[in-house]
Amino acid sequence: MTVWVEIDLCDGCRRCLQACPYDALELKDDKATIGDRCTYCGACIAVCRNNAIQTDAKPRQVPDFSDHQGIWVFAEQHDGQVHRVSMELLGKARELSQTLNQEVAALLLGHRVADQAATLFEHGADKIYLADHEALGAYRTLAYASVMAELVHTYRPNILLMGATVNGRDLAPRVSRRVGAGLTADCTALSIDPDEGILLQTRPAFGGNVMATIANRYSRPQMATVRPGVMEVCPSSGRQGTLVTHRPLLDEAQIGTELLERIKQAKTACSLPEAKTIVSIGRGIGDVSGLDVLRPLAKALGAEIAGTRVAVEQGWIPPENQIGQTGLTVRPDLYIACGISGAIQHRAGMMDARFIVAINKDPRAPIFQVADWGIVGDLYDVVPEVTRQLLEMQSSRGLTCAPEGT
Repeated sequence: MTVWVEIDLCDGCRRCLQACPYDALELKDDKATIGDRCTYCGACIAVCRNNAIQTDAKPRQVPDFSDHQGIWVFAEQHDGQVHRVSMELLGKARELSQTLNQEVAALLLGHRVADQAATLFEHGADKIYLADHEALGAYRTLAYASVMAELVHTYRPNILLMGATVNGRDLAPRVSRRVGAGLTADCTALSIDPDEGILLQTRPAFGGNVMATIANRYSRPQMATVRPGVMEVCPSSGRQGTLVTHRPLLDEAQIGTELLERIKQAKTACSLPEAKTIVSIGRGIGDVSGLDVLRPLAKALGAEIAGTRVAVEQGWIPPENQIGQTGLTVRPDLYIACGISGAIQHRAGMMDARFIVAINKDPRAPIFQVADWGIVGDLYDVVPEVTRQLLEMQSSRGLTCAPEGT
């Protein structure tokens, strides 16, 4: 590929110099010249008003993908129970299907998991591709990647969505490589471009400082992993659909790993993704003693306690209680941010809360820009007073403190 300047057409306006991200152009005798640093990105061609910069590169043609139909969701399951994020994705897939007019399908892989089909139909699936095999009883990367690649090659979906869970993040790039498709990881929003009809995949970039929207025009399926808690679960009772049984071609010798023992992690009382009320802490609490002020409020509200990355790094809360870009995404009815400045990395994890209350002594804190209600003041003064009034109101109405976690 070659890029050159038609000297007779160049008027030395310098627009191309300003547009070039590599400083590959310069003016000589009031005419643009292209140097060795040119990467043929085309930025200069786009801004030249006189068409003085030209190239022999041919525009890339978008292939015909009309034979790829359907919006697929990988129905991740553990011990025969479908993961919540899969049901969230089915709800989003139904929304996307209204624009594309394509059916929603779930991929159910495992052993003796057919009884979960009713749950998937209820949450939005028109069709379920069931791969039942002993080798799929417990998650193993190569076994699951092999079966999913078989299904993609056989049935040719348009879109494939997976949860950005531990297993999803491990599996998605393997499948992407096997089917020759692009993958956008850790998305927080999905939509359909009204002009091209392709999937627009939005994810945080540069440490969460910007939101990038990515489109895959040149391969299918359009693949994305989505953070748990970002989408809403939208069950619809009485839904039914079609169950397609796929007999996978699996060989233990090719899988390469053998499961010797499963050690289950002990469950904690914290259940932030399902919590209706969350009291969250940030750097502003000062030290761990601030939790003594916040726990009575959380108990009175029946709330879970969470926090920012700083709160985790300081050892005030465990890592599994972190909200934000590098933690969890939550959608509670009420989110109370105490001593949280509101950096974009944290806001990415709690922006979808129904109501946000911010308590901060800095009136210019960014958290007030997204809060429904804001209290400017020292949380060590504000929180005890809020708790006192809440308890008085509950007492006057004959109520008791809600149990924690409800």
